[in-house]
Amino acid sequence: MDLVGHGIQLDKHEWHVGEALAEGGFGSVHLATADDSLVGVVKLIPKETGAERELLFEDLKGAPNVVPIIDSGEWENYWVIAMPKAEKSLREHLAHVGGLMSAPEAVAALADVVEALVALEGHVIHRDIKPENILLLDGRWHLADFGISKYAEATTAPDTRKFAMSPPYAAPEQWRGDTATSATDVYAIGVVAYEMLSGRRPFVGPATPEFRVQHLEVDPDPIGSVPPSLESLVQECLFKGQGARPRPQNLLERLRKGIDSPSRAARALREANMVAVRTRAEEERQKSAVRSAQERRAELWNAADHGFANVVRQLRDQVLENAPASNLDTVQAPLTCGLNGASLTVVYPKSLGIDDDNLNELPFAVAQYAAIGVAAPRNGSGYEGRSHSLWFCDAQEPGVFRWYETAFMTTPGLVRVSPRRAEPFHLDPGRDASLALRRGVEVLQVAWPFTPIDQGQELDFVERWMGWFADAAKGELRPPRNMPEGNPSGSWRVGD
Repeated sequence: MDLVGHGIQLDKHEWHVGEALAEGGFGSVHLATADDSLVGVVKLIPKETGAERELLFEDLKGAPNVVPIIDSGEWENYWVIAMPKAEKSLREHLAHVGGLMSAPEAVAALADVVEALVALEGHVIHRDIKPENILLLDGRWHLADFGISKYAEATTAPDTRKFAMSPPYAAPEQWRGDTATSATDVYAIGVVAYEMLSGRRPFVGPATPEFRVQHLEVDPDPIGSVPPSLESLVQECLFKGQGARPRPQNLLERLRKGIDSPSRAARALREANMVAVRTRAEEERQKSAVRSAQERRAELWNAADHGFANVVRQLRDQVLENAPASNLDTVQAPLTCGLNGASLTVVYPKSLGIDDDNLNELPFAVAQYAAIGVAAPRNGSGYEGRSHSLWFCDAQEPGVFRWYETAFMTTPGLVRVSPRRAEPFHLDPGRDASLALRRGVEVLQVAWPFTPIDQGQELDFVERWMGWFADAAKGELRPPRNMPEGNPSGSWRVGD
């Protein structure tokens, strides 16, 4: 919609809309002139379901170095905010100076912005500090767009999460969905400071998944070419843990001290302090990385639980529909069915911890494992049935987890410790399974190719085990004619 030339009546003035200055974020910004010739800018924010006007129009009168709202209201399907016209944004300034500011200039600009955070700590959190939201007004750098991020987080529109934070500047707690605090804004100040002093961002993405990992698990490279006291201050702002970052007041006091020429002893002590800060940063990074791994593991366990329950439910329903005389037990196991002396059993899945030694034995990652088996009544041949392994793992593509079915066998002709009356058989993930997955000749071999059984592959799995259960119940279950039953070669990856 072309807004140039439109008149917008707000609470105090009618504003005549001029050229567009910026698009994106959570609205468009236009040059505008009020009916009393006051020149400013108007920002039009589309109304979204779930967000209220009060979230957007933060009352920050008297707060230093915050771009004031001089008029507000609504027009058609927009909330509208009028603000004074700034000279430029920090982003525009960085582009003008080639992306790099001198340490004294950067410190002065940062002090202006942090002064606003000090005044607002405990009351308002910005959540989206970045060079585009830092504006030069009356010779001082001001924060703009308070309320925009909170408004974005409150809306139920499906695409607004990307507006609620800017990936290059978002703190670890924002990526985790934890509560934002003033420390969240301090982190963003650290990213902005790093960019001002080094000419580059501490984390370069380029896409959202990469940014997430970098903010949660990676420490930025040293800035270099700045005084150690300033380097350590920026690194402290970028600590992964909220509680480890300096408070806004502490940050402001240290910035206001400026950059001096320290004595030899002071310089040596500051260098020692820099070592301590880097050590603390590495500790925070390690803690954050462990937490991220734990969260990823929990997400995998949740997905595994849902997928496993779906597969078992389909198998159970089909067995009961076609053999209602089956004795069903879902107390001791997710599924145990008995018919004519034969049984079909699925055991409960177990989870592998992040530090579980078994993970180091396998060429891919396993999050959960279970087993399924059919047992036949004893007959003259001594064959008792078969069991297969069910592993929730990334056997075929790194990082892509699914439930896979596989099974193992004893290599014909090789001595084994004790005879097995059930083949193929299941193994839990561990040393025996890892030996079977090796390329050389081992006592244990893979007898069934890694076969997906979820995400649309449930029918084949259900049919297969119903068939074996039926054979066992009729006394017709026989050992496989050939082992392995299918060519397992290439059905799992050998590792990263």
